[in-house]
Amino acid sequence: MQGRHTPHPTLSESMRLTFLGTGTSQGVPLLTCSCRVCTSPDPRDRRFRSSVWIEEGPLSIIIDTSPDFRSQALRASIPHLDAVLYTHSHADHIAGFDDLRSYSVKNGNRIPIYADPFTLSRLEKAFDYAFDLKVRSPAYVCPEPHPITGPFSLGPLTFTPLPVPHGRITTTGFRIDLQNQPRLVYLPDCAAVPQEIRNLIRKIPTLIIDGLREDPHPTHLTIAQAIEISQDIQAGQTWLTHLTHQTLHAERDATLPPPVRLAYDSLQLTL
Repeated sequence: MQGRHTPHPTLSESMRLTFLGTGTSQGVPLLTCSCRVCTSPDPRDRRFRSSVWIEEGPLSIIIDTSPDFRSQALRASIPHLDAVLYTHSHADHIAGFDDLRSYSVKNGNRIPIYADPFTLSRLEKAFDYAFDLKVRSPAYVCPEPHPITGPFSLGPLTFTPLPVPHGRITTTGFRIDLQNQPRLVYLPDCAAVPQEIRNLIRKIPTLIIDGLREDPHPTHLTIAQAIEISQDIQAGQTWLTHLTHQTLHAERDATLPPPVRLAYDSLQLTL
């Protein structure tokens, strides 16, 4: 069932997004678990940790480097990377950082890294060998840090940061505009979407949003909460991500309102 989807056919089809992973922090299958989702033969129930790859012409960008990044990059055949964006510094979103080394070397020993100042500080602490110019080796990752303090552009894409609550911290989601036209919102980890952020993303053609599970969670949206947000902002198409092993894809996807779907690993969207 994998393939390309056109959520908003009135827009040009020049940007592509690939879901590298759609799972929660422990991934699916969950270690030691033999539930019906973890043992499901449906490939859509096998979920690497959440991350996406964005292509626009030759421009190649990923958001977050999960612990599964090496396997994700091999599976998607990512040939090069022009930049890496980070939503926050939790392990399931940064632990694959060191596997950027091949892309860094290919770029001439540099890889642009975009994150809010707090997340950059955590990356620098976790991977000091890469950020310390006095000791780092060109054979390893050579990050070029760019603090996110407002909208920024990469080629024809403009990224507007969307701060949202995620437990004790704030994560950075993104609204992505192509040639000044809003195309996509990516909010993989959040417990709510404040009104001021909703106002920035109304009628977005494609919304990708946290839909952890059915039961309430202190740091994530439930599926019902994600649907409410989608309906409130009148998103053209919504894809739920960061899913746990409590959601069987075929069963739950069939019950969702038509504009809302469950994302799955390797799904590609043409935007």
